[in-house]
Amino acid sequence: MERVTFDKWDMADHIITKEDVAAYLEAALEENDTDVRLAFIDAITRSKGIAHQIAKDLNITCEILASFLSLDDNPSFNSVAKALDNLSFQLSVK
Repeated sequence: MERVTFDKWDMADHIITKEDVAAYLEAALEENDTDVRLAFIDAITRSKGIAHQIAKDLNITCEILASFLSLDDNPSFNSVAKALDNLSFQLSVK
């Protein structure tokens, strides 16, 4: 029997356009799980080098940004809000 292998799938590789960012962000906000929401936001910030620009705009390193959004470090709402601001998105309630 032939052995089947799988490549690691990274959500960030599939976020290409601003419309993709909006769709992933909307999906993240619909989830009722903070860890899932943060995973989506982390993928958004890592997509297409956006993390580097956000870190530069916030005058921090990419490592610090990753720490801000890390599920292990329990990021503050302020950190997430700053990342979203740099993506030119705003949170809203429907």
